[in-house]
Amino acid sequence: MKLLRYGPKGQEKPALLDNNGRIRDLSDKLNDLSGSNLDPDRLSAFANLNTDTLPIVEGTVRLGPPVAGIGKIIAIGLNYADHAAETGMELPDEPVLFSKAITAINGPNDPVILPKGSTKVDWEVELAVIIGRKAQYVEQMEASSFIAGYAVFNDVSERAFQLEGSGQWVKGKSFDTSAPLGPWLVTPEDITNPQDLHIWLDVNGERFQDGNTRTMAFGIGHLVSYVSHYMTLMPGDVIATGTPPGVGLGFNPPIFLKPGDLMRLGIEGLGEQNQEVKEYKKTS
Repeated sequence: MKLLRYGPKGQEKPALLDNNGRIRDLSDKLNDLSGSNLDPDRLSAFANLNTDTLPIVEGTVRLGPPVAGIGKIIAIGLNYADHAAETGMELPDEPVLFSKAITAINGPNDPVILPKGSTKVDWEVELAVIIGRKAQYVEQMEASSFIAGYAVFNDVSERAFQLEGSGQWVKGKSFDTSAPLGPWLVTPEDITNPQDLHIWLDVNGERFQDGNTRTMAFGIGHLVSYVSHYMTLMPGDVIATGTPPGVGLGFNPPIFLKPGDLMRLGIEGLGEQNQEVKEYKKTS
């Protein structure tokens, strides 16, 4: 089942994508895709809905992040061996955790705005895990029961902020619009094996990232368990599981995003995102 949220920013409504690719409004069934509505048992009940009875959303609509009320974004650094190598860093012995500010969250096709003073903005396509119920000290074998679903995530990063001077990862990862999520949340029953999904990203029509989630150093169950031992995960929290090789930083010379660039990225079974890169302009 593919769940989504549509409408103007801050006014999104819950919906699902039917088998014919049409958006069906869920507003009469739940207030939003957040909190207890993300419990896996609650979501499984929607699988029995007769989608033909749900209103069709006509015309072209903006897609928002498929989850509302996200409390935190926890990201995993250097989780693909070949990506670690291209950045000149060692593959870690245990997951590297960092956070992105929730103010970075963006719709899957909204523009990415280069932050003020930026010089080295980069792309990173990632598989996102959406937590569906409170998770604390979760055992790895039980981790799947805490997952509401999966989504495409673009961990857009400003490398100078992240790595140079007094650079810190959270500083380079948290600017507004740097966390596009969606287009939809895909529930686990629709994903046979999340550890074997094609994952890719193009810039201006050129393929830069072309990998598979099977090459993660630490798998999804390991990550959910690991993170839950250091902080309580709540419904709607996002774990971004790392990126395969092909980021701009890894080229010689490096390649970074500029105004007018077009990113297209996706993951097998989870849909795709399309973003135009725009220059920062101060608004009143």
